[in-house]
Amino acid sequence: MNPVLRKLQVSITQQVLVLNQAFTSCRATPSIRHPIWCTASANERQYRSMPTHGIGRWRYLLPKQAPKKRREKQPMKPILAATDTAYGSLNVKLSGYDMTLVEHYTQYIHNLCNRLGIRVAESYALPTKSTEVMLMQEKGTKMYVDAVLKTHERVVQVNSLNAALCPVFMEVLLKNQPEGVQLSVKEHTEADYHSRFKARPELEGLMAQINQ
Repeated sequence: MNPVLRKLQVSITQQVLVLNQAFTSCRATPSIRHPIWCTASANERQYRSMPTHGIGRWRYLLPKQAPKKRREKQPMKPILAATDTAYGSLNVKLSGYDMTLVEHYTQYIHNLCNRLGIRVAESYALPTKSTEVMLMQEKGTKMYVDAVLKTHERVVQVNSLNAALCPVFMEVLLKNQPEGVQLSVKEHTEADYHSRFKARPELEGLMAQINQ
C-alpha cells in the first residue's frame, strides 16, 4: 500500500476516535456552557441545584436610610402677656362653609398684617367640623339626612398688637369681611392650642391602659 494513503487512513481513524470520545462524554455529562447539548429535564435539574448568589437583588445597592422618627406634637409657644400699650397673643379666628372664601380672607388678613407691621406668630387651620341636617317625613317619625355642612376654620395668631392700631385694624377687617364668613378676635389660651389637634378618645384610652 502506498505510504501516503496509509498515513491518511491512520489520521482519519484517529479523528473518528476523538470525535466518538467527545460525543460520548457530552452525552454522559452535559455542559453548562452549551445547554443545547443536554436535554430539557437534565438542564432543569441542574439549574435548580445551582445557587443564585443573590442574582436579582438590588436593595443592598441603595444607601442606608435612618429610620423615620415618630412625628410628635408641635410644642406650645409661650403666651405673651398684655402690656400698657400693646395686647398679648390674639387669635383672629375665621369660620365658614365655603373653604375658598375662608382661605382667601385668611391670606388677606396675613398680607394686611405684613403691611401694617403687625407680627404674625402663626397661621394654621383647625380640624373641619361636619354637621348633619336631619329632616322628618311629613307622615311618619323616621328622620333622614338631608345635607351635610362642613365648617372650615382658620386662625391667624397675632402678637404684641399696638393698642392704638387695633381699632384701625379691626375696622379694615370688618369692612372687607366677605359674606358667609364669621370673624372673631380673642386672647390665645392653652385650650386654643389643644383644639388644633383632633381628639382620639379610643387611642387615648388604650394609651392609658398601657401606662397603668
